[in-house]
Amino acid sequence: MSAAGVCRLPICRGSDMAVLRPSSESELAEMVRAAAADRHTLEIMGSGSKRAMGRPTDADDCLDLSALRGIRSYDAEELVVTAASATPLREIAAELAQHRQCLGFDPADFGPLFGSAAQSGTIGGALAADVSGTRRILHGAAREHLLGLRAVNGWGNVYKAGGKVVKNVTGFDISKLMCGSLGILGPMSEVTLRLLPRPTHSACFAVRDLEPEAGLHLLRRIWREPLEASGLLYLPKIILEYFDLGGNAEAGIVLLRVEGSDEALKDKRLRLRALLEGLRVEDLAQGDALLATAANGSVFAPSPHDVWRLAVPPSAAREVAAALVGTLWYADWAGGLFWIATSGDALSAAAGLERICARAQGQLQLLRADEHQRRRFAARPSSGDGVLQLMRTVKSAFDPLALFNPGRLYEGL
Repeated sequence: MSAAGVCRLPICRGSDMAVLRPSSESELAEMVRAAAADRHTLEIMGSGSKRAMGRPTDADDCLDLSALRGIRSYDAEELVVTAASATPLREIAAELAQHRQCLGFDPADFGPLFGSAAQSGTIGGALAADVSGTRRILHGAAREHLLGLRAVNGWGNVYKAGGKVVKNVTGFDISKLMCGSLGILGPMSEVTLRLLPRPTHSACFAVRDLEPEAGLHLLRRIWREPLEASGLLYLPKIILEYFDLGGNAEAGIVLLRVEGSDEALKDKRLRLRALLEGLRVEDLAQGDALLATAANGSVFAPSPHDVWRLAVPPSAAREVAAALVGTLWYADWAGGLFWIATSGDALSAAAGLERICARAQGQLQLLRADEHQRRRFAARPSSGDGVLQLMRTVKSAFDPLALFNPGRLYEGL
């Protein structure tokens, strides 16, 4: 078994917590069994690129999965890849690119937002944090692409769910539970994902000088059309300078992307020309880079602002935008996701955003702030005590001793 060490990395904030580094799935299970026997809680970490995201966890030891890496199998014909959970996303992307394939959920790269290097995240971290990118509106969230996994529960037992059999005997859909759980259900050792062909052609456009109500309405209108848009964002005038799109803008900008074969793209251009007639439309040569910047939240990386994400039904987007007048924000996912930056009194900002969230029946998360602020406000369930109790029930089924990432998702969970 790999020897335990002491965390000396900057991300460990100078703590003296012991670091356990398993080099195999069997060692991982053995370390969890030892932790269960000693009642030692564990902070699960891959590369640490999202360690400063959301609520901090208070654990006795760090379970460092960074040695569990590498692509285990890749069937390009069947569009399926299996990789160890701490495999860097950049390694997977590079391998898939050789066969013109990609991960359909378009994982966002949050590293720079939290002070880590770009493209330093792992596949396990992307799934645990459910960091779907701009293409989510077309291909769905991370949980819809996770076909199977191997993981270790709170007793130190290895379990698996894979292929078409994605439910265990308790009836839990494990893939959907793991995605977005922030590791509170335990460490994954291996994941299997379905892939998509990489589009052969793409075209990005900017529709300028649209006020929020008109811009967000246009996003939903395009979304309903048979264009299969893979990027639909609205940037209000207040945020344009962060994207170097200010210039002499009179109002905000809609960013949109369509993809496909050469012939399909020609047809989509014709449809868009008719749909956007009378509006100020420009081709964007660097559109893919702009959309990635928005999906990653990296426009806020050098700023001192607290950064929030608010997921809402797209039908509520215009109401949310009206309530955010004077605040830095932009909307992705056709108006279903708001990135918001605040400064000043955190209590006041949190109270205001929670009111907006409640009216829109959304989900609010404080992504980046100092540790004290994140501990207080990082995430709060918006669906009532019943949902929180259900989460506790699920947690106890996978982790009965509450070993994994205590308090990482919500206080006490």
